[in-house]
Amino acid sequence: MKRVLILCEGQTEEQFANRILIPYFTPQEIYVRPIILTTKRYVSGGKERGGVSSYSKIAEQLRLLCRDRDAYVTSMLDYFRLPADTPCMDQERTDTYQHVAEIEATINSDIGSANCHANLMVHEFEALLFSEPAAFEAIMDAATVQKIAEIRASFETPEDINSAPETAPSKRILQIKPDYRKVTQGVEIAEKIGIDKMLQCCPHFAEWIGKIRKA
Repeated sequence: MKRVLILCEGQTEEQFANRILIPYFTPQEIYVRPIILTTKRYVSGGKERGGVSSYSKIAEQLRLLCRDRDAYVTSMLDYFRLPADTPCMDQERTDTYQHVAEIEATINSDIGSANCHANLMVHEFEALLFSEPAAFEAIMDAATVQKIAEIRASFETPEDINSAPETAPSKRILQIKPDYRKVTQGVEIAEKIGIDKMLQCCPHFAEWIGKIRKA
């Protein structure tokens, strides 16, 4: 059975892996294990998890995971939230997908392990939820869902939804529903959508899933 270790941005990505990716990959004999990024360790042995303030934190943990040479090591990190010191992050962004691919390739080169396959979410996890606006009926009334549908209709793909950090997918959802809870409600919506719809609508996400399957 192939083993895949996913370095996750936080609890939302961890739950997405547990409830969406594991059921999808297990029948294909691919074992997925999500690992939340550790942001701070204490001498006493405790640690803080979730979020990232510097690229060194990402690199440190990818290198640790890559010590397991038999595992396929990848990540679920938000592109628009990457630390400013991430390699290639300061390059001019003429094409989002090209820029993301360049960052991923540079991270892989920096880590220097053949089993490192960095992945960025374009632009973040919540983009996947715009694959099917009707799924928001689980947490919104019909009139509010229509606002989600209007946002989706304004972009070619869900992964194109972002023109600035203030207009990232999660920020747009919060503007419509201020009490939106990404860990619980976000993953609930994702389950209602289903991975097949996400693969159909989100090209970079689909490319990532395809790489894991073929590895």
